[in-house]
Amino acid sequence: MKIIGIVTRSSKSESNLDIDIVYNDIVNSVRKNGGIPIGLVLEEDYKELIDICDGIVFQGGDDFEEYDFKALKYCHDKDIPVLGICLGMQLMGVLFSGELIDINNHKKDLDYAHSIRIKRDTKLYEIFNTDIIKVNSRHRSALKDTKLNITALSNDGYIEAVEDSNKTFFIGVQWHPESMTYDERQNNIFKYFLNVCNSN
Repeated sequence: MKIIGIVTRSSKSESNLDIDIVYNDIVNSVRKNGGIPIGLVLEEDYKELIDICDGIVFQGGDDFEEYDFKALKYCHDKDIPVLGICLGMQLMGVLFSGELIDINNHKKDLDYAHSIRIKRDTKLYEIFNTDIIKVNSRHRSALKDTKLNITALSNDGYIEAVEDSNKTFFIGVQWHPESMTYDERQNNIFKYFLNVCNSN
C-alpha cells in the first residue's frame, strides 16, 4: 500500500482550541485509489516525516505555514510526487517566483463554477485528455506569474493549474477535485497521482 502524507492545516475546534486538520474529502480520495492517508504536522522533523511517504498532498487552507515552503522544496529536490490543491497550488507557484493577488469573483458555492482550458502537451492534459473541463471554485486569491509551467487558465484568464513536467508528479490545481465526487473524471487526478507514487 502507498502511504500518502497530507500536510495539515491549522484550525480551531468548537472549544476554540488550536488543532491541525486534514479534509475528509482528500482522505476519502486517497483511500478510494488505494492509498493510506496520514496527516503530517510539519515542524523541525519534516524531512523524516516526508521520507516515510510515497507521495505528498498540500491541501487547501487560508495561510501558508512556517514549514510549507521548506517541505515543498524538499519534495521537489527529491522528486517525491506532490499534488497541490487550492492553497497548495498557490504555494507551489509562489515557491517558484510567483506572487498572489486578491480576486473577488472566484469563491462560488456551485458544483461547476466556471470552465478552464488545459494546455496540450502537459501531464494535466494527459490526465483529462481534453482541452476544456468545468470545475468548482472556492478561492479569494489567485496566482500571478510563476516559473512553473502554467497548464490551465480560467475563462477570465486566471491561473488554474501548474506543473513541473520534469518531475514524476509535481502538479497543482486551483480547484477542489476531491470535492467533485459528482464528476468521476475529477478522480483521474488522484488515480494518476497514486499510480506514480512509489510503493514501499
